[in-house]
Amino acid sequence: MKRICTICARGGSKGVKNKNIRQIAGKPLIAYTLEQAQVSQLFEVIAVSSDSPEILDIAHSYGINVLIQRPSELATDEAPKLPVIRHCVEQVEKNLNEKFDIVVDLDATSPLRLPEDIQEAVHQLESKKLGNIITGSPARRSPYFNLVELKDNGVVQLVRPHSTAIVRRQDAPPCFDMNASIYVWQRDVLFNSSTLFNPDTQLFVMPQSRSIDIDSELDFEVVEFLLKKHHDV
Repeated sequence: MKRICTICARGGSKGVKNKNIRQIAGKPLIAYTLEQAQVSQLFEVIAVSSDSPEILDIAHSYGINVLIQRPSELATDEAPKLPVIRHCVEQVEKNLNEKFDIVVDLDATSPLRLPEDIQEAVHQLESKKLGNIITGSPARRSPYFNLVELKDNGVVQLVRPHSTAIVRRQDAPPCFDMNASIYVWQRDVLFNSSTLFNPDTQLFVMPQSRSIDIDSELDFEVVEFLLKKHHDV
């Protein structure tokens, strides 16, 4: 099977300014994902899609030669992710005159994943002949026990009350937080579905310690602490 890895990183960011190129534990944030894709040794092609020349330059400096200029309409805060990934794959296939079987998208804001996580998620999809895989970690809050929503009248209630009262979180059905780290698709499923959730979508479970997606300054500080601790920086 021919596999392509896409890494789609915008130049702008509201939560953490310029986060994809910001230095974290000694290197640009996106560099961790570039290196993990390379170390996994899974891919015929690793492609970076961005509207930012600086991001593309950094990717090239880390040995990535397939660089896709993302159009402005796919680089806004409102642009959904699936069309961005499809655009990247289409452009690579057009430029290289070949077609891929498996598409793996890695989020540049999840630097704590391991190459082994990528390998195992891909293996899960291919060995079970699934349409797609998403990744997540055990949820810290349960919609059946201690995750609530606020109604218009100011009253709070459980997001999903259970048919029987649950008095311990451990007794609630297992729930998981999507961690936005790894997405794996059969190419045809990616191009023919408008949603992440298909009839045979499965979850690859990662530990919380490798599941932080940087979306705020606090996330950035926590991840930097963990990276420095792990690498003894």
